Amino acid sequence: MMEHGQPDEEETAAERKMRFLFALRSRGVTDARVLTAMERVDRGQFVRGLFAERAYEDMPLPIACGQTISQPSVVGLMTQALNIQPRDTVLEVGTGSGYQAAILSHLCRRVYTVDRHRRLVREAQELFREMGLVNIVAMSADGSFGLPDTAPFDRIIVTAAAEDPPGPLLAQLKIGGIMVVPVGQSDTVQHLIKVTRLASGYDYEELRPVRFVPLVEGISSE
Repeated sequence: MMEHGQPDEEETAAERKMRFLFALRSRGVTDARVLTAMERVDRGQFVRGLFAERAYEDMPLPIACGQTISQPSVVGLMTQALNIQPRDTVLEVGTGSGYQAAILSHLCRRVYTVDRHRRLVREAQELFREMGLVNIVAMSADGSFGLPDTAPFDRIIVTAAAEDPPGPLLAQLKIGGIMVVPVGQSDTVQHLIKVTRLASGYDYEELRPVRFVPLVEGISSE
């Protein structure tokens, strides 16, 4: 029982979580498994410094290396579009803060996540260890080429915008596999595209307009 005069911090955390989930639902994230995964992953652990107090708002926020942590509703919609199954192996291009990979880890068998910024990978690995997420393999690599040695993948998610879905990533998708990728030039409106690999080729579905940092080739010095 709460002592008189003490703020009920647990209640405020529960209210905050309810508001967070309500915002996701109201923006179209309705898949129960995705909502449960997002409820289990505390976005506050991935946002540091000046913006920490805004971690539970539905907005993108700056992180290190000039990158961003995506808006939670966009993370939810991208994850929902992947239709991940429990036995799937997923490739994420653009680790960033690690938030998206942490959510994926609750939905699939294994997540491979790559980023060109070594610092982001190191910090994400540290968080994954702290959170006990043992089915994530994070590494610094040029994500535009995917991970040919580990391919093919059931699902691929790209968290940076390319002018076209990158050919090497399309080739690393299993038949029946799904890739979700923002497509468009970085200074114009981009569109989130869902690509399904069929035996006869690829099926493209446009989901919604988005804004992402550009997909850059090579590995950064930091």
